[in-house]
Amino acid sequence: QVQLVESGGGLVQPGGSLRLSCAASGRLFSISDMGWYRQAPGKERELVAAIRSGGSTNYADSVKGRFTISRDNAKNTVYLQMNSLKPEDTAIYYCKLVTRLGVYWGQGTQVTVSS
Repeated sequence: QVQLVESGGGLVQPGGSLRLSCAASGRLFSISDMGWYRQAPGKERELVAAIRSGGSTNYADSVKGRFTISRDNAKNTVYLQMNSLKPEDTAIYYCKLVTRLGVYWGQGTQVTVSS
């Protein structure tokens, strides 16, 4: 079993910042990719940012220059630093973990950007 625990979501004003964390535990074996996805009401889940085991990253065009993904391999944790938040960033954010044994998702954390 693999457990992913997300934290850091909440309500923030436009232009503000939040930092999401996702800690993995359980039967972790050869973690490769870690990433963050989001799903807004009425929309499909979309990739926000991903980071490979070697540290290479990729971002959705809509968040480039504002969001930064990072990982702490010793803690099996992935982070998403979100700056200059916009109302259109409002969504449920999910972390995703890829290992040799499978693909795992967190339960999601709500991010709301509103004045």
